[in-house]
Amino acid sequence: MTSTLPAATPGRPRTAVPAQRSDGPGREPGAAPGGADPGDGPGRRPAPARPLIRFRRSPADLILCGVLLVAILAVQGWNIQNYPTLSDDEGTYLAQAWAVQQGRGLAHYTYWYDHPPLGWLQIALLTWVPSLFAPDSMTVATMRVAMLLVGAVSAVLVYVLARRLWLPRWAAGLAMALFGLSPLSVVLQREIFLDNIAVMWTLLAFCLAASPSRHLWHHFAAGVAAAVGVLTKETMLVVLPALLVTMWRHGHRDTRKFALTGAATACVLIGLSYPLFAVLKGELLPGSGHVSLWDGVMFQMSRPGSGFVLDPGSGSAGVLRSWLYYDRVLPLGGIAGAVLLVVTLRWSVTARALAGPALAVVILTAVAMRPTGYLPAMYVIQALPFLALVLAGGAASVTHAVLRRRWLPGKGGRTTGALRWTALVALAATAAVLVVPRWYEGNRTALTADDNASYRAAASWMAREVTDPSKARVLVDDALWLDLVHAGYEPGLGAIWFYKADLDTAVTKTMPGGWRDLDYVVASPTVRRDARDLPNVRAALDHSTAVAVFGDGEDRIEIRRIAGGDRIAGGDGR
Repeated sequence: MTSTLPAATPGRPRTAVPAQRSDGPGREPGAAPGGADPGDGPGRRPAPARPLIRFRRSPADLILCGVLLVAILAVQGWNIQNYPTLSDDEGTYLAQAWAVQQGRGLAHYTYWYDHPPLGWLQIALLTWVPSLFAPDSMTVATMRVAMLLVGAVSAVLVYVLARRLWLPRWAAGLAMALFGLSPLSVVLQREIFLDNIAVMWTLLAFCLAASPSRHLWHHFAAGVAAAVGVLTKETMLVVLPALLVTMWRHGHRDTRKFALTGAATACVLIGLSYPLFAVLKGELLPGSGHVSLWDGVMFQMSRPGSGFVLDPGSGSAGVLRSWLYYDRVLPLGGIAGAVLLVVTLRWSVTARALAGPALAVVILTAVAMRPTGYLPAMYVIQALPFLALVLAGGAASVTHAVLRRRWLPGKGGRTTGALRWTALVALAATAAVLVVPRWYEGNRTALTADDNASYRAAASWMAREVTDPSKARVLVDDALWLDLVHAGYEPGLGAIWFYKADLDTAVTKTMPGGWRDLDYVVASPTVRRDARDLPNVRAALDHSTAVAVFGDGEDRIEIRRIAGGDRIAGGDGR
């Protein structure tokens, strides 16, 4: 990897400045093409160009990035199994990865093109080694540790990208810290979400697009990485225009059109592998007796909207409040940073260098603001690195303006210099006072709270109290599905992901008696919430009695014995 530095490392010789300096990255942050300082007016002496220095040969960059990485891994890894609450989405992706590992196909039930399978294929690779040594560890809480590797790679890529976008070393460190240590990031990056893996590939694409070497194969590789990101989570598609802007801005003027064409071609050709897969299986279009890619896409496109994000009573507003509960600084400050960069785009090369991340923030914000759109809680994961980059870029622009521009009267003597540094220190102190206490509280919760005790207790009860798990049929959410499989319940038809009791014909045809063919329902908050739209699940809840309850309030988990479920012995029915 390579990066530019704002100044030569003390004690090391400067390397030669690249020949194509007019639009290359070998300048200090804020330096205009050809070495001119954008803060200087006509007739002023241009600032000298900065050299290109290899990132791996820059001890200062390596030390700063390494220290921040250790801090990020410590904060994100501590208490990772206990917080946040296990989610059904996490369980679904991990169960699908388990099915791949076991040779059962692309999913633990019928694969119906809800998402491209590349995401959980990567999860299967990440969790393959630990599952070999400890098969019972293939559960959501335990396998969250695999996401630390994804988070670590993404954090390093944020730092590298910041340096390649000409940010000074301290600003690159700030971007990495914002991305990795924000309570919002700590909570969401711990979870087994496809979005986290997709962000990693997208950041790699941006790093390749902003490569200071500007080799053509870097741009082709950027297209490949972008395609992998989209095939990991298809919503990353909306960020591709920002990637093209970055590639255009950082490409060599003589080859940028060819580079963009090659990158776009590579991205499209790899992206077409998904519909080609459906064509080869005869599942591209709807038909009798099979699922189809068309139906999967239509389902995703027709999901009921969660309302306008600024409508206080809408579901989208609730999602926004949950984000701001953890952190107001990164989302709001990142949007403000994007606005600042857009406003200064004409005269600030730093703003032009960060035009890609700023555009990504604008696009993702606009998509979230759709009045009829669906806004999932993990949506913000896609925006986190770009919010961090533009916020750090905004901080770098403000610092540059305070220290370099002639906004104070006088001739720039010691008094003026002292006033500039005093103003800068005051701004930094104010930001620290506003940020540190809120981040401390948010991260302290993530490091100390145990929100999964009820799930562990429910899994333990089902493994201990049911006499013959291999004969039992239990409705359960996917967060606990693998726990029951490891406890001896038959995958798929014994431990039944509750949605499938109504929506998958492979399961419903084995339940001619409906709810009467079931024995237990593990009624987690997800099961109770979604049962209203699932007749078999709702009937099972209505005709069952709680035999064990773990936790209280809306977050409780009930083990409910179904009346008339006499096929097995266990629990209170022994």
